[in-house]
Amino acid sequence: MHITLTGNLGSGKSTICKLLEQQYGYEIFSTGKVIRQIADDLDISVLEMNELMSRDHKYDHMIDDKTAQISRENPDKNILFDSRLAWHFVEKSFKVFLSVDLAEAARRVYADASRGEVESYKSEADAAEQLAARAANEDARYEELYGIHYFDFENYNLILDSSYAKPEVIAALLMKEAVSRAAEEPEKRAQMLVSPKRLGFVPTANSSPADAAASVSVTVQSALAAVNAGSVAPGVVTVKVDGNKMTVVSGVDIVQRAADEGFGYVAAQLAKD
Repeated sequence: MHITLTGNLGSGKSTICKLLEQQYGYEIFSTGKVIRQIADDLDISVLEMNELMSRDHKYDHMIDDKTAQISRENPDKNILFDSRLAWHFVEKSFKVFLSVDLAEAARRVYADASRGEVESYKSEADAAEQLAARAANEDARYEELYGIHYFDFENYNLILDSSYAKPEVIAALLMKEAVSRAAEEPEKRAQMLVSPKRLGFVPTANSSPADAAASVSVTVQSALAAVNAGSVAPGVVTVKVDGNKMTVVSGVDIVQRAADEGFGYVAAQLAKD
């Protein structure tokens, strides 16, 4: 199976790729790996390749063509394409978009010292502002080059919220969805799996054990959360997406029950305009 993985900045794509490689045996083709292959084909260094790319957009198209070629020539391999636009160029793939709350993404990148001076932020608020600006710039660039809208969730088979679950949970859920839907038609409409917390819902049980009943409630809630953390609650809700904001249009009761019972996710569909 071929999986194409993309998503918001700070959504944890690199971590998920490593887990799918280590735990599920997927071969990873990142944009960097494709660039190295093209550089080899042209008999130039990666540095020279990067310089060419900065001057001429035709090399963007070479990367796209190479990505498609790798997919065509290896139909029976388990390959994960870690690339912004592989979903658009790989002919047959399970298309996954990792979505993350902007505040959480900002917290992650601001705390990540490994990003160095290339990504320097004064504060989490500054990181959020820069991430939003970069996303807008990328979307405009991809529309200009390819006529596509990168953040249109209808482009993908699965939109998976990575805001609050552990990476291992996200990777396992991604693979479960990929395997269960492998036989479905590519035209299958987008499926969203979103944390109740992302939708603004929290457990309603009294978290302060002032009496025995409340104490029992908290204990039961903790036990449910431990069991259900990586699970999807029963039912499907409808949400409206406006940039980073997600609003529940129908299924409020489902989301609240999911929050109360500790489910990590609710299944959601996009509201039609």
